[in-house]
Amino acid sequence: MSRTFQEKVGAAISWLTGPALVTDGLPVGDRGRAMDLLSWNGAIRGEYLSTRGSWESFCPLWHTGQAVKALVMHGRIAEAKFCAEFILANQITEGEDSGLLLAFEDHPELVNTSALMESLDGLFLLAEKTQCARYADAAVAALDWTARKMWNKKTKKFRGTYEVKNRRLVFTHAASPERPLLDDAVFLTGWRLTGREDFLAVAVETAETLLREEDPAGNWVRYIPCVPSQGLIHPRQAYWWGRPMLAVHQATGDRRFLDCFRRSAEWYRSALRLDGGLFRHTGTDFNSWSFGHSSSGSACAALVLADCRAFFKDDTLTPYIEKALDFCLSMQFACPDRPELDGAILEKVLPPDGSDRIPYQLRDLGTIFFLQAAAACRS
Repeated sequence: MSRTFQEKVGAAISWLTGPALVTDGLPVGDRGRAMDLLSWNGAIRGEYLSTRGSWESFCPLWHTGQAVKALVMHGRIAEAKFCAEFILANQITEGEDSGLLLAFEDHPELVNTSALMESLDGLFLLAEKTQCARYADAAVAALDWTARKMWNKKTKKFRGTYEVKNRRLVFTHAASPERPLLDDAVFLTGWRLTGREDFLAVAVETAETLLREEDPAGNWVRYIPCVPSQGLIHPRQAYWWGRPMLAVHQATGDRRFLDCFRRSAEWYRSALRLDGGLFRHTGTDFNSWSFGHSSSGSACAALVLADCRAFFKDDTLTPYIEKALDFCLSMQFACPDRPELDGAILEKVLPPDGSDRIPYQLRDLGTIFFLQAAAACRS
C-alpha cells in the first residue's frame, strides 16, 4: 500500500533518527576514525555505501546541525536535543580557541569555516523553540571565534580552513583560499540575539562582496565547491549565499539584496529539470551531466522558491516547488531489501562503473534537506 505524504515524511524522520543516528558513541567509518572529535553520540552518520553495505562519515557537525534544524521544524524536540548535544560536546570552551566547533570536513585535521557556520542554525532554532539559551550561547560563541579567527576585514571574506592542533590557518584550495560565506544568515541571527554590531557588519560586508562577484546571475561559479574551470555550479551554492540575501534585505532595507535573492530563485527555477531533479554539476548555460543528480539540491530549490513565493506572493512558483518535492519523494526507499534504508531519500545516482553494482550514493543530506523543505513548503 502506498504511503501518504505525511507517512513518507514520517518514514524519513524514522530513518534519520534510527539507522542514520549514532547512539553507540563509535566513530563512523575510516574518515570518522581519523577525526579527533571529542564525542560521537548524537551524530548523523553521513553516507551509506550501497556497494559495501557500510557507513562513512563526511563532516558530521554541519550535517548534524542541519538535521537538528529539520527535526525542530517537525516538532521532534527530544531527538533534536540529542543531536545538538553532539555539536556542543565538540566545542572548545577554554583558551585561545574558545568557541571553536570541531567542524572537520574534507581533511580530518582541518576545521572548515563554512562547515562550522552551517552547524549553527539548528542550534539557534532549537534555543528558540525550547527557550533554552544554552544552545544559542554555544552558537554565538562559535560566531565570535569565527569573526576573530577566520574573517578577513581587508578582503571582506572568510579564510577557509584552520588546523586545530597547531592553531594555524591552512589554505587547501588555491582557487578559493577565501570565500564570502553567508550561510544560513547566522551572523544576522547572532546580531539580533546579542546586538553586536560587528556581527551585523560581517553579514552586510559579506553580502556586498557577493553582489560584486555574482556570476552568473543569482549564483557564484568562481568559488568552490563549484568547478569554475569547467563552468559547473554546485546545486546548493545559491541556497547558501542567495537565500540569505532576503534576510540581509530585511535587516538593512537595501533593495539590491532583495533583487539578488530573487535572481537566485530564478536560477533554481531554470536549473530544475522537467521532473524536479537538479544535477550536482549544472553548467552556467543550465546544461548538465547525465548522471549525478542531487536530491538535496532539489530540496534546497524548493526552500528558496518557497521563500520567494511567500515574500512576493508569487503563486507561479508553486508548480516548481511541488515538482522539486515530488522528485525527492520519488527518490525515497519505500520497500528496500535492506531495512536500514527504509525512508531514506537517495541523494545521487552515480555513473556506471562497468560492473553490475547498483550505482547509488545515499547521503544524509538528501533526507535532511527534504525534511526541511517538507516542513517549510507543505506544513
